Amino acid sequence: MFDRKLNMDSIFHEKQEGSLCAQHCLNNLLQGEYFTPVDLSSIAHQLDEEERMRMAEGGMGSEEYRTFLQQPSGNMDDSGFFSIQVISNALRVWGLELILFNSREYQSLMINPINEKAFICNYKEHWFTIRKLGQQWFNLNSLLTGPELISDTYLALFLAQLQQEGYSIFVIRGNLPECEAEQILGIMRVQQQQRPRLIGEDEAQTSAGRSATLNQTEMSFGVENEVVDDEEELKRALALSRQDIDVEDEEADLRRAIQLSMQGAVMSNKSSDPEVGNVKSGSVGGGQNETLTAEELRKRRQAYFDRQQQQVQSNIPQQSNTKSENTDVDKQQKPSQ
Repeated sequence: MFDRKLNMDSIFHEKQEGSLCAQHCLNNLLQGEYFTPVDLSSIAHQLDEEERMRMAEGGMGSEEYRTFLQQPSGNMDDSGFFSIQVISNALRVWGLELILFNSREYQSLMINPINEKAFICNYKEHWFTIRKLGQQWFNLNSLLTGPELISDTYLALFLAQLQQEGYSIFVIRGNLPECEAEQILGIMRVQQQQRPRLIGEDEAQTSAGRSATLNQTEMSFGVENEVVDDEEELKRALALSRQDIDVEDEEADLRRAIQLSMQGAVMSNKSSDPEVGNVKSGSVGGGQNETLTAEELRKRRQAYFDRQQQQVQSNIPQQSNTKSENTDVDKQQKPSQ
């Protein structure tokens, strides 16, 4: 069983290069690299020489002859365009003839287009081939990315549409050279899942697809950068808020740390020590907890003991003065004997 894709690949199809559509048209018709720009240029120069010789018959000194010599060639130009005369002479080498499709002579024959072998179409400076391979028709336009399958029903409509668009259509008469595609497609018909695009359209869509992918990539990078920036701003805001909270609650944290480390040692002094009372009320309020190192805890406990010691020392003279005053009062109240 033949692979349908390989069957399509067996069709020779030259794609457009510069303005060499006449060359592509001929090679796609003959299904091979039969003609080069040099070959067609040689035919064009031969035609130009034949025209010059006919003009010279009227006199080489005539105004018409001098005007003819000054004009550029009508059979070719520097862009690669070749005239219908060049194409006709090139096909004559293979025993093929061109007949104008909409001529009165051909239309009088009342021939169904599907019974022909091939057509050559021309509009302004563009040429392309429509050919039958096996039992199926194909548009071999060099401006397409590949051969385009044309149904028998659509062929007549396609030709009529081309005529309305201004194309000149020529019927190919004669025996075309044998080719691989003719042999393969004569055994098995093909199906085309996707129609080929115009070459410019295909490149434009490819470029647009690349641009869209690049834009999506840039947008994704932009979103990622925005997310990272937002996270960094959030982290900085949290750090600043924590610094404010730490400053406000530093004294409260100190008192809580001392209370937790001194619960067993200072329980008896809570009722008489106003600062310890403050520790109790502060712990009830509940603030930010801070993890202290052993060295920080030792320093804070030492500071607490120093304050306690200072308060004890300041109370000792007051107690001595109170005892002496009480002794004097007792002496005065004692009755003399």
